[in-house]
Amino acid sequence: MRKILLASALAALSFIAGCKPSAPPPQNRSALQTMEGITMAAAACWFKSGDPAFKPYRMDAELNSFSGQPRVLLVRKGSSDIRPQLVVMAEGQPARLQAFGPLMNEPLSARISTDVKRWATGSRNCQ
Repeated sequence: MRKILLASALAALSFIAGCKPSAPPPQNRSALQTMEGITMAAAACWFKSGDPAFKPYRMDAELNSFSGQPRVLLVRKGSSDIRPQLVVMAEGQPARLQAFGPLMNEPLSARISTDVKRWATGSRNCQ
């Protein structure tokens, strides 16, 4: 039973690196609820923990969006270039996730996808 649930959750959360939306999380959570959870977990696991992979970046959360697409942006810390290196956003209910930007073309993208998929289910675990 546990393997079936895990397989179902993984299938439902197939996260596509790039500009294509992924399947919704297994829970019927809104885009805002999903992104609030992802924001809290990313802040704790990527930034407050001092993770060296994310040290060159800072996170900007844009959760109150009039477009209905709350998002989290990673931008280079201390740079005048404010173009995001990563955008994670959701829309709809159940939430459909997207992740895109230059970081999704780097080796770090596999970790980003894994973390975001886990956090989209409601988990707050860092690994």
